[in-house]
Amino acid sequence: MSRGRRGRLRIIGGRWRGRPLTVAPVPGLRPTPDRVRETLFNWLAPELPGARCLDLFAGTGALGLEALSRGAAEAVLVERDARLVRLLQEKVAELEAPARVVQAEVGAYLNGAAEPFHIVFMDPPYASGRLAEYCRRLADGGWAAPGARVYVECDAGEAVPDLPDAAWPAGWGVLRRGRAGRAAFALLEVPEAY
Repeated sequence: MSRGRRGRLRIIGGRWRGRPLTVAPVPGLRPTPDRVRETLFNWLAPELPGARCLDLFAGTGALGLEALSRGAAEAVLVERDARLVRLLQEKVAELEAPARVVQAEVGAYLNGAAEPFHIVFMDPPYASGRLAEYCRRLADGGWAAPGARVYVECDAGEAVPDLPDAAWPAGWGVLRRGRAGRAAFALLEVPEAY
């Protein structure tokens, strides 16, 4: 992971470029590296202005806050760890960001009343093996707006298959994919009508 100082990472583009994000010593916390975020946000550039974003497994908030820095209208950051939630709330207040921080386990959050989002970031713990399940829940629950983009990151050994695949939501496709170190990542497309 590329960081300026130990325990820090930064927003890499947009109006808050260079602003630090604290990386708390929480087991399993694995912020998306600068190089991967730069690639992702180059892919998302046309989609960001005015977008509503959902950052599941928010951790440091690097993905949701980066999206806001680059023109997204609002973001919901979902994180279960109380220490990380506190840091996210502090950073949102410091930046005066149009974001809401929700302390919840992602599965429980997705059981709630759905709000459709244009962009969803999903970077669960690598050992979870639940990417396809969470994507089905996004689709079935109405969390992903028609035409939405869903970013997923996982261990390189469990890379996203070519879609369609029976385990994944019907009609979803892979727009782009990449690898960096242990990480495999993909940008998925939700169909315009489903």
